[in-house]
Amino acid sequence: MSNLSAQRGSWDLVQKEETRLLRAMPVQESLEQWFQLQRAFEWQLQQTAELFASDRRAALVELQKRLQCLVKG
Repeated sequence: MSNLSAQRGSWDLVQKEETRLLRAMPVQESLEQWFQLQRAFEWQLQQTAELFASDRRAALVELQKRLQCLVKG
């Protein structure tokens, strides 16, 4: 059980470092990476569009809310 706890702790450190690096990334670079991922997985997104349509719409609504807060704030 302690091994599992150690792995979780290590994973938390990895996630924190990933978050730090992502926040430090310039917006342009972040967008370029997103577009590369979009192109790479476009065929899979098309294949699963019906399965995840409601989740994607919900995520888009949440993103729009966050963007509105940024614009207003």
